[in-house]
Amino acid sequence: MKKSVSIVGGGTAGLFLAAFLDPGLFDITIFEKKAANGRKFLVAGDGGFNLTHSESMDGFIQRFTPDHFLKPALENFSNEDLRSWFESLDIPTFVGSSKRVFPEKGIKPIMVLKAIESFLLKRGVVFKFKKKFSGWDEQHNLVFNSREVIESDYQVFALGGGSWKVTGSDGGWLETFADQGISTLPFQAANCAFQVNWSEDFLKKHEGEPLKNIAVAIENQSQKGEAVITKFGIEGNAIYALSPKIQAELALQQKAVIHVDFKPMLSTDELFRKLQNSRHNTTKTLKQSIKLSPSVLDLIKSTLSKDVFMDNALLAKSIKAFPITILDSAPIDEAISTSGGISLDAVDTNFELNKLKNNFCIGEMLDWNAPTGGYLIQGCASMGVHLANHLNERQAGAGNE
Repeated sequence: MKKSVSIVGGGTAGLFLAAFLDPGLFDITIFEKKAANGRKFLVAGDGGFNLTHSESMDGFIQRFTPDHFLKPALENFSNEDLRSWFESLDIPTFVGSSKRVFPEKGIKPIMVLKAIESFLLKRGVVFKFKKKFSGWDEQHNLVFNSREVIESDYQVFALGGGSWKVTGSDGGWLETFADQGISTLPFQAANCAFQVNWSEDFLKKHEGEPLKNIAVAIENQSQKGEAVITKFGIEGNAIYALSPKIQAELALQQKAVIHVDFKPMLSTDELFRKLQNSRHNTTKTLKQSIKLSPSVLDLIKSTLSKDVFMDNALLAKSIKAFPITILDSAPIDEAISTSGGISLDAVDTNFELNKLKNNFCIGEMLDWNAPTGGYLIQGCASMGVHLANHLNERQAGAGNE
């Protein structure tokens, strides 16, 4: 006899779980509180719809915090597996110059979502919309809209994190889980802007300008990429990847210092030689020979003392490790993703809640983090597939007993 699976949340994790569950073993229903699935999935496509990243899995896995938690799921359903699966849905992909993976030109995010939904409907998956999870009844059955009780053999939560409330991912479920004695952590903004106290003169000249081809470091972690100067502070992929470290330092010190390498392709000695051997004054050398952008040049000149600026050895070191003090993070609802939620020690290796058997949590509602660039979607997809494989094996094994 088939078992019933109720999936609470119609985002990436829930959709991929439903796609890989065996319809011969399970009756599958997705309960979504909005009027349609994949609202955050579609929002992710607004700035360029990267489905995953093409780097090798060893490097790929290291992008996750903590990396060990999702390693089995990512190895079980890799970035290549994701691309192959989309290919089977007639969603071909390509690798961009940034090594991110996108649907081929002309394929819009809504088309990708519709292809997934069509695949699920053909497999008998049922969608029920405008169903807000309210908690459990005394028998630990699901309750929706405060009164509708649903009995299921397996209950899977894919409720999202705490950012982008308009998509339904508002983290309002956190207290409900905590009331059940499930270990939770407050949400924190991740993949977000961070506050920097730029001078008014600097902002007038350079607000909105990019810092290209840089490397940003905090403690023992470094990330190459780009950042953007904003009125609030600084943001961009070179910053997003360091969010966990920055947030941890903010929590301890109420500030965090990042060090920016404005010329990661040159060593400190190479910079020193260019400065030392130049026939021009320092400013002209920085512009023409070292090719610092106007925003970087102004930042350096307005921050360093005259003595440091005129000392070629110290100036070279400053260009390679320029300190920027971060004072705070952007509000959670302005973040691309969040950390916090269900503590990782509250679930086992198959994402089953230790305190509620046959109840599982997947996706961003768990306390892990990854940078933008396709890692978040891949992480959620891999978790869904991993749990689907586990439930398929569990049910198939039970049927053979």
